[in-house]
Amino acid sequence: MAPAPSQQGGQAPSPWTSFVPLILLLVVFYFVLIRPQQKKAKEHQQLLSTLRPGDKVVTSGGVIGTILAVKEKTVTLRSADAKMEITKASVGEILERSGGDDSSKS
Repeated sequence: MAPAPSQQGGQAPSPWTSFVPLILLLVVFYFVLIRPQQKKAKEHQQLLSTLRPGDKVVTSGGVIGTILAVKEKTVTLRSADAKMEITKASVGEILERSGGDDSSKS
């Protein structure tokens, strides 16, 4: 058996050229998946910090109610005839602001 013929004049590709597609894929993942998720989390945190009594909110479970009191980690909510205490993190969005909100008047 004869030895395999060697490539004439051919050079092995640089190790960097094999990493370029991987690096491009990571950059795309960052801008398509990670960055929007971080932005959404920051907006949600800002929403939670602006909760006040009188705001009408909807929870992540779909319960719609009016905030009665805001504590450090919980919110007291009235929905129809029920009064419940939920975590702030479960507030999904604010449907209506209470009348004393000056920050929305721009």
